[in-house]
Amino acid sequence: MSQELNKLKSLVRTIPHFPKHGIMFRDVTTLILDPWGLKTTVGMMADRAFKLKPQKIVAIESRGFIFGAAIAERLGCGLVLARKKGKLPGETVEIQYDLEYGTDCIQIHKDAIAPSERCLILDDLLATGGTAGAAATLVEKMGGHVVGCHFVVNLPELGGASRLARFDLHWLMDFEGH
Repeated sequence: MSQELNKLKSLVRTIPHFPKHGIMFRDVTTLILDPWGLKTTVGMMADRAFKLKPQKIVAIESRGFIFGAAIAERLGCGLVLARKKGKLPGETVEIQYDLEYGTDCIQIHKDAIAPSERCLILDDLLATGGTAGAAATLVEKMGGHVVGCHFVVNLPELGGASRLARFDLHWLMDFEGH
């Protein structure tokens, strides 16, 4: 791992037993707090995303919005918000999915993605792949084309990469442990 990535990794805080006992929560808010960390993370992710030529970034609530907005702006493409149920005001499409510690539901505005539009799924963290997989399913259900799934952090022990293996899959750093 490069010195730059090691420095980024050192900016991610670990909070034990959150949101429940046994979970080691990898908190990217400390990376976002650091101006160099945020700029470098967005730059690295945008460089990789640029090669895929997305027309929309599909950012997952909530930390994915931060990275997604910055990357969409850099690439000159639109930003689609994948939000928890009941948070979007317009007509939506939704899907329920499993998390590493429960179930959830996400929605996207029904008119956010046009048929055949190239979409990049983006979030801060890849754990089981449930949330990103659900977002990809919604994009495809709407007629869009998922060009990839990109993350800041991967938790390899939770197996999300294998669940999303059919996509261009990328992340900046791994963290071992749950």
